[in-house]
Amino acid sequence: MNVKIAGCRLELVEGDITELDTDAIVNAANAQLVLGGGVAGAIRRKGGPQIQEECNQIGGTFVGGAVITTGGKLKARHIIHAVGPQLGEGDEDEKLRKATLNSLKVADEHGLKSIAFPAISTGIFGFPIRECAEIMLHATAEYLRGKTGLERVVFCLFGRDRFDVFARELGRITGVRQ
Repeated sequence: MNVKIAGCRLELVEGDITELDTDAIVNAANAQLVLGGGVAGAIRRKGGPQIQEECNQIGGTFVGGAVITTGGKLKARHIIHAVGPQLGEGDEDEKLRKATLNSLKVADEHGLKSIAFPAISTGIFGFPIRECAEIMLHATAEYLRGKTGLERVVFCLFGRDRFDVFARELGRITGVRQ
């Protein structure tokens, strides 16, 4: 599913984010930037130890924050590590919104043209997928309507059920149906 928002292409795809050829992919990170399981584990396995070494040098970031490293052996040239909220920690919606916006800002600050997001916080952090789709897509659409150099934003969803949730929400926001 593809839509245009203020000249930027926003895409939904089903698949493995580590296989995408974009300027950056977003890692659903923890605050310590330790590449453990889920998306982070796949990034570590496929991208090589260099990414974790760079994360260790950075040392961490706050919930809602985002930092950048190289992409190691991945097709993506960079990884933006965004720390989403854990369900139950409080103010989760705003923290997820900030993680999304800060990722987009980091991409712009580094002159990147394309970025791919997973459904941040919906794995072991337990955030509900429908709320994630609503928050991340609204924040992204809002950001793209402002001043940005981004030309392509991809939401890469693992599994048809997650893709369908994001597609319904994107349709609600834009009026475009899949």
